[in-house]
Amino acid sequence: MASKLLRAVVLGPPGSGKGTVCQRIANNFGLKHISSGDFLRKNIKAKTEAGVLATQYIKEGHAVPDHLITRVMLSELEKIPSQPWLLDGFPRTLAQAEALEKICEVDLVISLNIPFETLKDRLNTRWIHPKSGRVYNLEFNPPNVHGVDDITGEPLIQQEDDKPDAVVTKLRQYKDVAKPVIELYKNRGVLHTFSGTETNKIWPYIYTLLSTRLTPVHPEDTTQAFQAGER
Repeated sequence: MASKLLRAVVLGPPGSGKGTVCQRIANNFGLKHISSGDFLRKNIKAKTEAGVLATQYIKEGHAVPDHLITRVMLSELEKIPSQPWLLDGFPRTLAQAEALEKICEVDLVISLNIPFETLKDRLNTRWIHPKSGRVYNLEFNPPNVHGVDDITGEPLIQQEDDKPDAVVTKLRQYKDVAKPVIELYKNRGVLHTFSGTETNKIWPYIYTLLSTRLTPVHPEDTTQAFQAGER
């Protein structure tokens, strides 16, 4: 377990590597990784009340509204009042961030600042296994067999909003929605921004930051980590 109770959030646009960074933090520091996408898919699969409502919005081509995703996420957090956690994909909007603030205080926010062109390239080559949410990238994380999920052997899809014509719009929408969330955490003094084009080059700096707050469960050789990030 982590050496103290810590509540952390990772922010970043689509294609920024949030999932990869969160998984590395969870593995190295013992924080419980809580992904809004994962929990939403579980609710949809289990056909809970929230899952049924979410399915209706998605089928109609609408985003899942703040009040619904907030309900799903806060209910999960209420189950683990004594555990350190790391939020991935939540909060996305100011309304979600303010709802989170009402039940707990976030201690640390990591914001991934990735160049626009890098995000476009990543999203244009991103394919997803729809049932699990597993993400592949044809350039740096390709499936073993083209177009097929490594674990289930089921077909991968490219989401409509990952196709070239939709990517620019999606990234601009994220920027507009995320700006007040970033400002909120900046004003609270808990925001740490990391910039770069490769997750492996950003990661050693994130690892160093977390090491000042927590005792690593699986310590890394920091020198090796920085050297790996330079490749």
